Amino acid sequence: LRRVNCGSTCQQHLRLASLRSSPVATSLFHNTAGKENQIKGWKKLRFQKSSGGCRVLAASNGEPAAPELAPGGVYEGQVLGSEKYTTLQRFLMEEVQWVPEAEDSDLAILLSDVASATKRIADVLASAGIEGLMGKNESVNMTGDKQQKLDVVANDILKDALASCGQVRSIASEEEDEVLLTDPNGRYAVVFDPLDGSRNIDAAIPTGTIFGVHVCQPVLEDTMDELEWALSDCLQPGDQLVAAGYALYSSATMFVLTLGNGTHGFTLDRRTGDYVLTHRNITIPERGQIYSVNDARYHDWPRGLQRYIDAIRRGEGESPKQYSARYICSLVADFHRTLLYGGVAMNPRLRLVYEGNPLSMIAEQASGVGSDGRRRILSIKPDRLHQRLPLFLGSPKDIAELESYEDVQQEAKTYEV
Repeated sequence: LRRVNCGSTCQQHLRLASLRSSPVATSLFHNTAGKENQIKGWKKLRFQKSSGGCRVLAASNGEPAAPELAPGGVYEGQVLGSEKYTTLQRFLMEEVQWVPEAEDSDLAILLSDVASATKRIADVLASAGIEGLMGKNESVNMTGDKQQKLDVVANDILKDALASCGQVRSIASEEEDEVLLTDPNGRYAVVFDPLDGSRNIDAAIPTGTIFGVHVCQPVLEDTMDELEWALSDCLQPGDQLVAAGYALYSSATMFVLTLGNGTHGFTLDRRTGDYVLTHRNITIPERGQIYSVNDARYHDWPRGLQRYIDAIRRGEGESPKQYSARYICSLVADFHRTLLYGGVAMNPRLRLVYEGNPLSMIAEQASGVGSDGRRRILSIKPDRLHQRLPLFLGSPKDIAELESYEDVQQEAKTYEV
């Protein structure tokens, strides 16, 4: 059962809703106190209006009255309150219509397929030790990182999902040397880091998947071959993204998404297999009290960044509070905490296309900021697929204060951090 506002003379009504997409039997409307209603296949219930909504007075089998049916309450094992059980699929069908560049159903299908792929990745990660998938491969990816076995598995899962969904023309992955062309008739290009933080996977530290979605560019030059089309699709500036998100694989699996109309978080309900809306319209605090960076590299930082970190951890910055350091060495996990609690997460050498742009879109849609220390990340036109740059993500007042120190971009010794 779900309580919703109907805006008619009947101020509220109760609707029978399935949690597993089975047919909805009947809608219940109550116009007068004490009216009895029969729900097909359910107990006979008696409802009464009250200031808080509705109250079940009795069931036909003589059971005691249930508590007031406020949003989020439970009666007969069903969830009351649409916010309590809004699935990702339902959310997408309602929200993609507001994306001006998108074809409604196509984008919803694409994002549903990405979400399904992240569920598969979460399952693989949970059993990786048992299945012998821990540890490194012998291979090295395009950016010089040693590939973990799970990097390759996660990459294959996402590639297969995107190649088979029928909506995608171009794919660019951190784990691939070149852009991939999947369907010349596809409308979208997807860029992704299939498994961020994989170096820590053997220690069961949180990891994540990051992705961004562009509308493909029209083909204007007959001289361009198909791979050049695909590359141009993926090298658009971040402000051209129509969707961005990440999955966080931790104590819970979360799917955080923006379609350009706020940032929203979904938690995987393992009982049903659904991503369920748990964090609507995430808003990052204007200022936090946490900084996230590997400060073992302090002596390699530029002087401006050193001065900024020195000031905030002594409580001598614009805020009188002393900042605390929190660093997991998993970008998705560090950014997720920053998104919820505020502060700043930083790294001197992240990839613009796969990490900087999607996370900056998510941050901006949550009233935060993504910066390279001088410029807005989303305004930067990528010049190559695996381009790296400094990345600072977080609360607007924290990022503005950091930028005021000017010399914060590390340009030397940007090794693994």
